[in-house]
Amino acid sequence: MAAGRRAETMEANRARLLAAARTAFARDGFAAASMDELTAAAGLTRGALYHNFGDKRGLLAAVVAQVDGEMAARARSAAAAAPDRWTALLAEAAAYIAMALDPEVRRIVLLDGPAFLGDPSRWPSQNACLADTRTAIAALIAEGVMRPVDVEAAARLLNGAALNAALWVAASDSPDATLPRAVAAFELMAGGLRAPR
Repeated sequence: MAAGRRAETMEANRARLLAAARTAFARDGFAAASMDELTAAAGLTRGALYHNFGDKRGLLAAVVAQVDGEMAARARSAAAAAPDRWTALLAEAAAYIAMALDPEVRRIVLLDGPAFLGDPSRWPSQNACLADTRTAIAALIAEGVMRPVDVEAAARLLNGAALNAALWVAASDSPDATLPRAVAAFELMAGGLRAPR
């Protein structure tokens, strides 16, 4: 098999495993998802799973990265509709927190991800969001919209607050009632960083 064709086959197999895992993890949860059923749904063997992801946990990490990346894109889309940078920062955070109501996001990223992959602040996808927040904060400080504060500290605190708010909503017995409380508190807290007008 030519190298190019082999790479295409491997990429197709990887995509099939990711799709099957995403469905199984969202439906059954990571712990209950059967590797045999998952690989059968993808039309592949356990060997393909091990070859592409190392193990079931590696597969979860890849699925979390995929879903978390989509979450970031959705949040950026919400920010893009805002009339200014400050409103965009708040809209992006509110959209991220609200995604805790999405059953797939809730189960895969917010419940099983931290339980089986550890601290989300160490995930590459979360660090990409942190970099975007740093950039936004630096621009807001330069424009005089935000108080002169340590950019790294502010970015970590705001990202951490949004993530923890989403985790709270996801774990809540009444997520629909918890969401507006979480967003309102986040916006009030973030407002403390805004420069006096």
